[in-house]
Amino acid sequence: MKRRSTQIFVLLFFACSYRAVSTERANIIVAQDGSGQFRSVQEALNALPEKNEHLVIILIKNGIYHEKVFITKSNIALVGEDRGSTQIVFAELRTNWTKAPNTRPDGTLDDADWGAAVVNIASGVTDITFANLTIHNNYGGLYGDHEHQFAVRGFDATRIIFVNCTVIADGGDTMSLWNRRSGMYYHADCCFEGWVDYVCPRGWCYITDSRFYGHNLSASIWHDGSANKDQKFVIRYSYFDGIPGFPLGRHHRDAQFYLLDCIFSRNMADKPIYLPVSPNAKKWVWGERHYFYNCHRERGDFDWFKDNLSTAEGSPTPEQITAEWTFDGKWNPEKDMPAVLPFVSLPFPRDAAYEAQDSAIALHWIAARNADSHNIYFGRNENPGFIRNQKADSFGLEKLAPQTRYYWRIDEVEGNDTLRGPLWHFTTK
Repeated sequence: MKRRSTQIFVLLFFACSYRAVSTERANIIVAQDGSGQFRSVQEALNALPEKNEHLVIILIKNGIYHEKVFITKSNIALVGEDRGSTQIVFAELRTNWTKAPNTRPDGTLDDADWGAAVVNIASGVTDITFANLTIHNNYGGLYGDHEHQFAVRGFDATRIIFVNCTVIADGGDTMSLWNRRSGMYYHADCCFEGWVDYVCPRGWCYITDSRFYGHNLSASIWHDGSANKDQKFVIRYSYFDGIPGFPLGRHHRDAQFYLLDCIFSRNMADKPIYLPVSPNAKKWVWGERHYFYNCHRERGDFDWFKDNLSTAEGSPTPEQITAEWTFDGKWNPEKDMPAVLPFVSLPFPRDAAYEAQDSAIALHWIAARNADSHNIYFGRNENPGFIRNQKADSFGLEKLAPQTRYYWRIDEVEGNDTLRGPLWHFTTK
């Protein structure tokens, strides 16, 4: 009866406008001090309808939530109040968890890994967004064991977004989204940290404007693209660091890497992405597919990451390699991402873009969660002039001058307040 009553309450809660009692656009608020509808993240997830067909935003107030999270429903955004102060932390070593059969929350048996992570995403789940929070598996820090310990483990789930998040494990396989057949994952403005293969997607993955830190001498990134020749792992505008001598990557089966506009710290080893010697390794049927463009290492480059995009199938240009291109046109998260962050984000053209088209440019951005409208500023100097206020999250520009730098920003209007946005710029061809 208690479970039934909770679900009825949540359904009624969705039917009402939360805007009437708060400036926050969130369907559910989780707060440890009792000021929200639930005190734990899992309680909020459990209260959602079994077939959740519309986006539900769960706002998690600041605090350290010592709990495992099991996501078995689709169309959910888990959003922290503050990236550093909203933390989901749990200590779990994979081998400890898999010693005995485990069950899903509904009582049915699942893969042995079900429950081995801090955040566990079930098979069949789609359209999950994590924003503005930290997820940390701290087993290694507590017990000194740095073997495999997931921060995030996804099964046959797809269309998973992480934006403005920090994801850490004190061991290997930090970020393990493992839908090898149809998995698609997008991550922007994130920090990843761990031991061996700590970012290791299967399927299609696009990461941009992120930072990586590796504590091991095996590999930082890993990919399984063996189910489909078109599967690829793309990383753009990101920074790699780690302990002295950290290697960049490896893969045990067919994979396809694209790294563009990345910076490697001086600590990175002179070791190309490689096939490990392991009983689990399989010969690469489609060969060595590791592509680089405009990547540089502090204190000097290595020959193995010189520009070679022209050798990739179809010889794509840097301008072609976008998130939409990565997902073969099946998903465009940079345009369709829900407005869940408390600030405007993901400008297009991206900040500091070079050689942008000088005609038919449409500015686009992801709105702040609570924005009612947007004030657009645009011009040729660092104090761009006001253009207009509008509700739409895009704005078309007339033909621009070639080889010219333009500046722009979006200020978000939220009720009687205005939130000033960052200053962005791009340069035309």
